[in-house]
Amino acid sequence: MKMSLFKDGRARWAGGVATALLALGVLGSAPALAGIANTKHNLGALGTGANKFTGTQEICVFCHTPHGADISAAVPLWNRVLAAPTTYQTYNSLGTSSLDGATAPVGSVSLACLSCHDGGQAMNVMINQPGSGTTVAGLNITPVTGQGNLTADGKIGAGVITNIGTDLRNDHPIGIQYGGGMPGNIAYPAAAVADGGFRDKDFRGVQWSNLNGNDVWWVDTPGTGAAGTREKTDMQLYTRLATGTSPVPGATGNQALVECASCHDPHSENPTFLRVANTNSAVCLACHIK
Repeated sequence: MKMSLFKDGRARWAGGVATALLALGVLGSAPALAGIANTKHNLGALGTGANKFTGTQEICVFCHTPHGADISAAVPLWNRVLAAPTTYQTYNSLGTSSLDGATAPVGSVSLACLSCHDGGQAMNVMINQPGSGTTVAGLNITPVTGQGNLTADGKIGAGVITNIGTDLRNDHPIGIQYGGGMPGNIAYPAAAVADGGFRDKDFRGVQWSNLNGNDVWWVDTPGTGAAGTREKTDMQLYTRLATGTSPVPGATGNQALVECASCHDPHSENPTFLRVANTNSAVCLACHIK
């Protein structure tokens, strides 16, 4: 079984990960935690999903830690090891002629999702396991025998639909500019995007806000919540700098990119964690004009 990574030879876990995350506003509110408990993302011993592990009844620890998190991750207080962006093949390598947006290397929240869903790493591999000062052997966080879709060493099994693998050419593009980007690949100006002023006119306009100095982008999902207000049921877009560690080829400025969590909310109780039910293709048509 793959074992966890520890710093200075001991766990830097302070206990009560859910309390710490709630205090930081990462999870938003207590009801969000209650929702996670009832989903397949509850991998603790009391989880109700197909896959779970002995040794802890905690939930958040499989993804988040209040201390010693991976600061290279674009996800708050990330508690898992991330693969290199070059690990993955992406949709744009197919050369599809209708793909008119620049695609960045796999990164942002998508890289965090794939730390489990590419099937290459056991789901109990954490930077910090729960239990301050407790050794790995004492925790015995191992897959429950004979259940779920996990291999003996805790990975998502080959052939399981949730095992996306590292070849992403048969999956919806991620790390791609929404709507093909603005003409000239410049940054999306707030005044130009509400009417869908993109290179590809088959996409709905986006909403923009500035939160603590950071660009925030989303697509309002019709029929859910208040228009112009970012909510969990809206299709989220993610900002990455065009230069630096995750460049967008041929672009300048900040870009709103489609990532795994644009359509999926890992903390919801919705089937397959979709932000809204896909009745009448509501998820697809939230962005695509078809």
